[in-house]
Amino acid sequence: MKITKRNGNVVVYDDEKIIQSILKASAVAGEEVSEKTAAYIAGEVFARLSASEDIFSTEDVRKCVYKALYHKGYTQTAKIYAEYKK
Repeated sequence: MKITKRNGNVVVYDDEKIIQSILKASAVAGEEVSEKTAAYIAGEVFARLSASEDIFSTEDVRKCVYKALYHKGYTQTAKIYAEYKK
């Protein structure tokens, strides 16, 4: 799966970047998201997106991560993540 970045570059999806972004957002939000949970969410995002297309925008990924965090009950982390990634 590939991601089209805001500057137009196309890169390979890297779940480690998603994991680190989730962990940073959770630290700012004051919600404790474990690395295991962040990895699970990154895997969920990959599975959900890769099932339909091969190339996505960073906005598509951001929305998917936000929804996954929100549905797992990490509402403050989801809000911080969404704002940070805009």
